[in-house]
Amino acid sequence: MVYSGPDALRVMETYQPDVVLLDIGMPGMDGHEVARRLRQTPRGRSLKLIALTGWGQEQDRLRSQLAGFDDHLIKPADVRALETLLDSLAPHRPQNGDAATGHSTASGREAASY
Repeated sequence: MVYSGPDALRVMETYQPDVVLLDIGMPGMDGHEVARRLRQTPRGRSLKLIALTGWGQEQDRLRSQLAGFDDHLIKPADVRALETLLDSLAPHRPQNGDAATGHSTASGREAASY
């Protein structure tokens, strides 16, 4: 887990999860900009990006979608809804990621939170 947009981008250079939970209101660079930059990378095009934010108006959801997020969850996120969302993802390639940075979901996919 990292706490700023620039740190999230640095971690993604070496750690390649299948799913990223990304806060919108991060210091240094907001989650929308991080999502846009991730989507510009070869790995980022297939990455599952989930916005996890306190902003839940329709315009917030649209802005997340335009930035490249696949889903938009509002804090506090319902754990069951998050589990359902993660379990609905198609299986991805196995990861050799750093366990301290992410975690495996019930279905074995790697996830990271920024």
